[in-house]
Amino acid sequence: MTDPGIEITAELVRDLLQDQHPDLAGLAIREVAGGWDNQMWRLGDELAVRMPRTERAPDLQHKERRWLPALAPRLPLPVPTPVRIGEPSARFPKTWTVMTWVPGEPLDRTSISRGDHATDVLVGFLTALHVETPAEAPTSTDRGTHPGECTAGFEKYLQAIAPSNIAADAGEIRDVWNDAVAAPGWDRPPVWLHGDLHPANVIVSGGSISGVIDFGDMFAGDPAWDLAAAWLLLPAGRSSRFFEAYAQADEATIRRARGLAVLKSLFLILMGQNGDQGLPGGKSPWGPRGRAALDRALTPG
Repeated sequence: MTDPGIEITAELVRDLLQDQHPDLAGLAIREVAGGWDNQMWRLGDELAVRMPRTERAPDLQHKERRWLPALAPRLPLPVPTPVRIGEPSARFPKTWTVMTWVPGEPLDRTSISRGDHATDVLVGFLTALHVETPAEAPTSTDRGTHPGECTAGFEKYLQAIAPSNIAADAGEIRDVWNDAVAAPGWDRPPVWLHGDLHPANVIVSGGSISGVIDFGDMFAGDPAWDLAAAWLLLPAGRSSRFFEAYAQADEATIRRARGLAVLKSLFLILMGQNGDQGLPGGKSPWGPRGRAALDRALTPG
């Protein structure tokens, strides 16, 4: 945590704004449920204040401030973009950020009812995002590589989940994972990745995807890490439509993406199984989302 002696309250957020951005201090402030590395406060109707609450959060915010202004204009969906920076002070020792607010409801609290439309929207978003990165683009130490380098994590997740939380046979799960591990790797230049596309980071309005949030984990790498969203986010039976429309995905990339969807589904199930134990934001709703995504990833089509 940032500091166990500092409680992030609406009063603190308002005082920080008054000190550094007084023109924003008069806007209504209300806490937003959720979040992991950052605690978020809605600021008026169009802005949000992101307050770091983990040790890595300031670095994630710095990454967003560095790269989102360049990426956002060419993306076909609203994404949060930084408008003000909060500097460390005696009242709060970390940097913080005022971002634009993306209206709608996170997918972990609602559902997609317009499946074909959402599929096409997701394809358009990832096609626009997945372009070759500049040499100075950030990389990741634990994501973006070939699934074969993540086998220890896969086994850890699978063994930690209670059998009652997985309807599928463990052998069937391992078959999909092993196929991803056996697939050839990405042999083209790395592309921009969101890096953390799961239901809490995708916004839904009117039954379809309407925004994407939380780019703190963005990095350059293998697009399969984002393409796992075809199973993590979309209703059943849409993965074929998705990959028919996404031009960059060859057979090997789809195999890696499907295995990574299984890996990420297991993580969601584990977070739901663990509930809110020591995790900010409350992850209990992720369990059903993870189980549904796992079922989709194990079923072709």
